[in-house]
Amino acid sequence: MRLFVAIDLPASAQEQLALLCCGLPGARWVVPEQMHLTLRFIGEVEGGLFQDILDGLADIRAERFLLQLAGVGFFPPRGKPRIVWVGLQDKNPLLKLHNRLESRLVGLGLQPEGRRFSPHITLARLKNTPTSRIVRFLEAHSLFYTSPFPVDNFHLYSSILNRKGASHRIEASYPLVENSCPATDSGSGRD
Repeated sequence: MRLFVAIDLPASAQEQLALLCCGLPGARWVVPEQMHLTLRFIGEVEGGLFQDILDGLADIRAERFLLQLAGVGFFPPRGKPRIVWVGLQDKNPLLKLHNRLESRLVGLGLQPEGRRFSPHITLARLKNTPTSRIVRFLEAHSLFYTSPFPVDNFHLYSSILNRKGASHRIEASYPLVENSCPATDSGSGRD
């Protein structure tokens, strides 16, 4: 099975992202229903390791958090652009979750991820898109942002490649926990 771990986007964010998906010749746009925030690409695994991953991810404890999409850019940062993406505002809670996932997966015997985690939502894959059009697209959408939305779970996905791209299926969902810091009651008079 070809696996990855991701966070789904709410319909409101998908709708806002869909409005960006035009105006670049040679772009193969990601359909909004397939847009997600990949936390860790795992790759091909066999049955026994698949079960270990299913069980191991259930042991991860991380708090719920808010996420806000903001800004656009492209990969690679040098050379001919191949991917257009939307970035994120405050990444710290997401990075904590990613680090816990990475630690757990490496503990299960997977190789560490070879590149630095750069959280983003892929909007399009580019082929022969003129650089001038990419620059105009980035300028036109540089102030893009969504309202913050809650992240209260993450998913283990399987991915099947076909002629039209990839189809994704949720294999398991894992809830995040409520904030464990007790609320302070400044008006109670208790010490």
